Amino acid sequence: MDEHIAEAIGRPDLIRVDDGLICLRFETMKVVSALAAVRHLLDTGAVRPGATLLDSSSGIYAYALALACHRYGMGCHIVGSTTVDHTLRTQLAILGATLEQMPPSDDLKLDQKRRVARVHEILREHPDHFWMRQYHDDIHYLGYRAVADRLYAEAGADGGLTLVGGVGSGASTGALARYLRRRTPDVRLVGVQPFGSVTFGSEHVADPEIIIAGIGSSIPFANVSHAAYDAVHWLSFDTALAGGVDLLRRHAVFAGLSTGAGYATARWERAQAPGRTTVFIAADTGHRYVDTVFARHAEAAPLDTLAPRMVTSLDELALPWARMEWAGAAAPAAAVAGTEGGRGPLQRT
Repeated sequence: MDEHIAEAIGRPDLIRVDDGLICLRFETMKVVSALAAVRHLLDTGAVRPGATLLDSSSGIYAYALALACHRYGMGCHIVGSTTVDHTLRTQLAILGATLEQMPPSDDLKLDQKRRVARVHEILREHPDHFWMRQYHDDIHYLGYRAVADRLYAEAGADGGLTLVGGVGSGASTGALARYLRRRTPDVRLVGVQPFGSVTFGSEHVADPEIIIAGIGSSIPFANVSHAAYDAVHWLSFDTALAGGVDLLRRHAVFAGLSTGAGYATARWERAQAPGRTTVFIAADTGHRYVDTVFARHAEAAPLDTLAPRMVTSLDELALPWARMEWAGAAAPAAAVAGTEGGRGPLQRT
């Protein structure tokens, strides 16, 4: 029996949606990393019981950290993106978390820079607060070890396994690939990115629709291990919308926009290598996207009519969908992270 709701929320479902195609479905994925990270910090004495934990978030991690702090009796201070909605603000308030939300902005880069600047201000004002650094400290890999073990045991990947997921902070895909590769070397990692993200060099291509929150970035993240990725797909909002609608219509899985992008990518990758098992990550449910995505289902193009353009250079990237063999290449220069806050990325895993 679980001791706290966070443990139940963090436990994923494995759903075989098609032959050789599996959905790793979370209610809220980052609860896995937040719970393990906070538990580790307490066990090692890096933070004292009851201390306040601080971080920046566009939404999902804010909820995850608030739940982990509630579970372990810690304070929680979130510097939130403009994308934090009314439902999440209400939940955070009742859970006892402090939320500082950035003013409205259509510029993701400005929003992220404002949040990071505010985190530094808070640390100067409250040096006893602990910055979780979800983007830069691979303590956030720890919670995915058990998920990888279960995936290996249940996925039936004798012919090889391809893992597909939104890159975001780098923790989920990077950790799952790391732990799976310790079990078997035949694991391909395929990252999913929105256009406009600096992480894999698409910042020069703008999407006229909304940015797919959570799977890209306008600033470098140290938790992204670029060398771990075999291929990268960049998808527009419209392509991700088509994927999300098709996933719900065809398989009754109601998940977020990043999952729609991952599902479209996974279907294409599975079609190219039908002998392999392909797993795509569904990081959250679709409730946040009812108005912006699912209410527009009549606009969705049939997913079977869409396919990526193959590119060999980042200069060739173009909407609505592009794919490139990354083959373990290093990070683009603009995506190389420094050591913010005086602590570099740690190696606990």
